[in-house]
Amino acid sequence: MTAIVAGSASVATWPDTIVQTNAEGQRVIVQSNAIVVNQNQYAITYKHFDLKLRRVVKVELQQGSLPYRAVLSSAAERKEIVNVWKQFGYTTLVTTQAGKTTRVYDSYIDFFPPSGVGTFLQTVPARTNLPILTDQGSADEVEFSDIGTIDNVSGHLKVSLTNGRVEAGKFLMPTSEPAVVHFMGITNSYSPSSALTYDFSVPLSRIEQIRFENN
Repeated sequence: MTAIVAGSASVATWPDTIVQTNAEGQRVIVQSNAIVVNQNQYAITYKHFDLKLRRVVKVELQQGSLPYRAVLSSAAERKEIVNVWKQFGYTTLVTTQAGKTTRVYDSYIDFFPPSGVGTFLQTVPARTNLPILTDQGSADEVEFSDIGTIDNVSGHLKVSLTNGRVEAGKFLMPTSEPAVVHFMGITNSYSPSSALTYDFSVPLSRIEQIRFENN
């Protein structure tokens, strides 16, 4: 997070905004263009778009001797915040093996336990690249920014790159733990008030094609 130190008199905010008064009495903007999903005397939990990670993330700030304060936005403003998030992530058209196509914004990959129930695998971070074991036996990580389409035929991936090159192989699981890879993101039905950072989550094995729209 990047903090912006403002004057002690007032500070311009772009709700939802997380503000903290530091030991010198200055008001510091901890995060703007966020959406607070929970706050109490112990912590503030909010979600925002992380430009470095290129996806929506959730953050919890524990209250201490220098407490945080949230400047909240209206429902209409929160909807606009989500629209801003959509502009900076990877936009894809995802077609499942059942033939359903969904436009997904702020797309990324994450990992779940094999049962599909419970929390994410905390030891395996979410990512915006595709680890692949190619048919030639080499390992590669293809950045989403370099991908045009991913076609999946019975677990065999054909990755067409924006430079015209094609890589083919199988998904290379980045952990020895049992895990299921999901393709995730938000859709036009995403609720700004949701405590989750996504409303689209489908196992990669059930996807027929992923087409990247904004590369």
